[in-house]
Parts: sequence; structure tokens; C-alpha cells
Amino acid sequence: MKNNLLDAFLTNWISLLVSAILIGLLYVLARKRVNFGYRVLLALGLGLVAGIFFNTFKIDATSVGTIGTIYVNLVKMLVIPLVFVLVITSITSISSLGQLRKIGIKTISLFLVTTGIAALIGLLVALAFDPGAGISQTIPSSFKPRDIPTFSQVILDLIPTNPISDMAAGKVVPVLVFAFFVAIAIVHVGTKKPEAVKPVKQVIDSFTQVMHQVTKYIIRLTPYGVYALIATMAAKYGLETLAPLAKVIAATYVALIIHFIFTFGGLVTFVAKVNPFKFFRKAYPTIAIAFTTRSSYVTLPVNMEVITKRLRVSPRIASFVAPLGATMNMNGCGGVWPAVVAIFVARVYNIPLGITEYVLLVLVSMISSIGVAGVPGPASISTTVVLTALGLPIEGLGLVLAIDAVVDMGRTAVNATGTTVCALLVANSEGEFDRESFNRDEEDQLELNHA
Repeated sequence: MKNNLLDAFLTNWISLLVSAILIGLLYVLARKRVNFGYRVLLALGLGLVAGIFFNTFKIDATSVGTIGTIYVNLVKMLVIPLVFVLVITSITSISSLGQLRKIGIKTISLFLVTTGIAALIGLLVALAFDPGAGISQTIPSSFKPRDIPTFSQVILDLIPTNPISDMAAGKVVPVLVFAFFVAIAIVHVGTKKPEAVKPVKQVIDSFTQVMHQVTKYIIRLTPYGVYALIATMAAKYGLETLAPLAKVIAATYVALIIHFIFTFGGLVTFVAKVNPFKFFRKAYPTIAIAFTTRSSYVTLPVNMEVITKRLRVSPRIASFVAPLGATMNMNGCGGVWPAVVAIFVARVYNIPLGITEYVLLVLVSMISSIGVAGVPGPASISTTVVLTALGLPIEGLGLVLAIDAVVDMGRTAVNATGTTVCALLVANSEGEFDRESFNRDEEDQLELNHA
């Protein structure tokens, strides 16, 4: 009888040995209280080097990927309970429904505007790079176009039917909606019978503190998870897979970097009137974890801590904006990427686009980035919607499948950073940003420098 455990060890022993040594190094640095951000950055570099080594010498790294998956699953474990209690806590802390409405409008407006700017930047950079030039029209046989959800299906996907089953299925948006109704009910009942809701609020507050502690435990594992995730990806794709679509990758990352520096940096500098270098340094854990895990949901617990403990935004604003941003703020996935892919596909299939199509591209990107919040695979869905709106063949999306994982790292980092920026702007406008503490570099390290 075949022993799967023994077989896995025999085929992966080299990658496991190398990984054990490197993870051991990261552990030693943690014991020496080396800064958490530096260890994450080092883990990213070590993972990249190790992954290229595994790929070059055809060394199986499947078991290393299991380590990364364990880390991602542990963080996913936090998302549903955190979203539920944080939304309730944030809404019940707001004194009036009018104030809640004002914060909600500001938040969603910022999401839409920044996504529109991202789409415009993606469009201009793609036109400059002309990434489709010289690319073959061969479509991968494994490509299966995603179905575009109807408007009514999008709405239905946002509405909870059974909150417990939605939680079990990991459907964040329906859980967020359910938590919203519970929170509004607590506020409504509390205005008439404060004593009736007091026990409920105490339970939620207590559970929130417990979840914050669980979050600290799991965030400490981040450098090890980051190493495993990056090593596995580099081992799987290598450098030769990326060469034919290098211009698409380059155009995407240039657009993402421009949006990151000028849009986010400009908003932080001129609207929030904050030193952008200090802001991005403080936001670094969010950026690094989003980049390596490729998931806004997985990044959410870390982002919550960064926004409140490092950027000094009030927990009330952070716990409202961050969960919403993890589902609806898609500057990278819904803004830059659909624009770059649309120009790429139009060039490959020799379909001319004019100024009308360019304006339509930006508008559809903004709308679809919000509209597909309840649907899995938002980048693919948003891109499919944009391609369809412009009359481009959706089969063209199959041409960029090979690089999706590579560009998804940058897309997700921009998504999560955009949420962080929006939280700062909303808090600043509401007088809930502790500017003095931020400028004095008062930061709670959240015990992240422990092993």
C-alpha cells in the first residue's frame, strides 16, 4: 500500500530541507526581536530566491505550498467573525444614523473615484506600452470564460438568505449585510430601552477583544507564510513562463505603481495633509501581506490593526471602512487590470477603439468594481464585464491566464492600500484621526516582533 506521507517526503525532501533552514532563520530573527516589517520583506526575498532555485533544478515544492496554504487558511478563519463583530461595533458606536449615512457616502464615493482614476491610468499606460503587439492569438485550451452575472443575480448575491450558512460558506458580503441590520437594530432598540441591548453589546465587545488577541497570534506567523507562498509561486512559474507576456506584466505594474505613488500619495499629502513617506512606512505590513497572499480578505485582519494602531485612525472608522473596502474597493482588480487587458485584447484581435470606448471603459470599470463585490473572482468578472461592454471577445482573457497570479500580487497590494488611504481620508474628515500621535510615531507594534 502506498504511503502518501512517505511519498510526499521523498519527493519534496530537498525543498523541505531548504525551507526548514530558511524558516529557522526567520524564527531566530524573531527571537532577537528584529522588526516585523523587515522580517516580512526578508521572507519575500528568501522565498523568491528559493522558488527560482526549485524551478531551475526541477525540485518539487508542493509540500512547501502546503505551509503557505495553512497560513492562508488560518487567516481566512478570522475573516468572518472579525467582519461580523467589527461592523456591529463600528455602527453601534456611531451616535446617529445620519452620521452613519454620511460616513457611508464618503467611503463608497472614495472607492468609486479612486477606481476610476486607476482605470484611467491603466488605459493611458496600456496605450503607451502597446502590450498586445506581436502576441499570438492562440487561446489556452484550459480557458473557460466566466459567465457574466445578471444585475438581479448580483443583487441577490449580496443579500443573505441564511446568515449561518453564509458564514460557513465564507460569503463576506452577506455576512456584512446581516451584521449591518443587527447593528442598526441595536442602535434603534438602544434609544428606547438601553438596558435591553446592554448585555448584547457587552458580549460583542468581549468577543471583539478575544478576536483581536487571536489575530495577534496568527499575524505572528506571517513571515513564515509569506516565505512559503512566494517560494511556491516562483517554483511553479519560474521566469520562462513570464517572458512572452512581459509587456503586459510591465504595463500593469507601471500603472499600479503610478496609481500607488501619485493617486494615493497625492491624496495622503494634499487631502489628509500627511507625510506620504511616513504613511507608506506605517502601512507597509498591509502592503506586504496583500502582495504575498493575493487576498484582500486575508489581509483584512492585518489592515485593521495597521489602520488603528499604526496610522492612528479611530477604531470606529477603521472597523467600518476596512471590511467594506475588502469587498468593494478594487483599484487594482477593477480599475487598472481591466483597462490593461482591454487594450491588450483590442490590439491582439485588431479591433479599433476610440475616445467613446475609452470613456466607457473607465465608467464601466468603476461600476463593475462595486457591482461584483458578492461574486468570487472579482478581477476576472470585472474584466469580463469591461470586455463585453466594449464589444471585445472575452476569449482574449484566456491569453493572460499564465500571468494572472503574478499581476494579482500587485493588484491586491493596491486594493488593500487603497482601503487604508480611504480610511485615513474619512477619519480625517470626521475628526477621528490622531494626527499628533501619528506625527510622533506612536505605534503599537501588536506584539508582532515576537516569534
